[in-house]
Amino acid sequence: MEKLLEKFNIVPRNKSLYEEAFTHSSYSYEHEGVINYERLEFLGDAVLELVISDFLYKSQNVEEGQMTRMRSTYVCEDALYEFALSLNFSELVRLGHGEEKSGGKTRKTILADVFEAFLAAVYLDQGINKVKEIIKKVIIPKIETENEYFFKDYKTILQELVQVEKRNVSYELLKEEGPPHDRTFTVIVKVDGIKFGEGTASSKKQAEQKAAYSALKKQAQIE
Repeated sequence: MEKLLEKFNIVPRNKSLYEEAFTHSSYSYEHEGVINYERLEFLGDAVLELVISDFLYKSQNVEEGQMTRMRSTYVCEDALYEFALSLNFSELVRLGHGEEKSGGKTRKTILADVFEAFLAAVYLDQGINKVKEIIKKVIIPKIETENEYFFKDYKTILQELVQVEKRNVSYELLKEEGPPHDRTFTVIVKVDGIKFGEGTASSKKQAEQKAAYSALKKQAQIE
């Protein structure tokens, strides 16, 4: 926890808020008196949406509908999960024994919720400006540098891109590693038999999406 707080130059006034932000209900069930992150998650969801909405309004000269679509892209579960992973939240979340054994530390719904709960803890402890600072470091670079494919169905987009020329897209499982409860899959995608992308994730489906995204970055070579 200390490394995370140091990363964002946070000197906590109420450290218990941050402990609460990383506490799953399964852990609080096993430890009487410990509060889980669910209330913080509720608040964090609203704080995140407000900060992202404010940024888009001030930085993007587009209509309301497009701003809404952009916002939904960066506050959806898939996006929050990726942000949480990038900050190593899986190492900090506190789970009950059963939840941890079943792979809860890398479960998308849990890590996405924890990300929102963490923002709420920061908001209550440090104020909205510190939340904006964190979002500026973690999320805004994605909005400013990523292309239209960010967190979308990359496989479908890739398929639509190549089918105009009637070219073939195929996915191959390159390797599968790790214990049964914590597997990692590496998948490659080929266009007409030529490798165009590779992706690694905790499920084969996610690995295929990452491989497709990798291929989309080479779009000019595919077309």
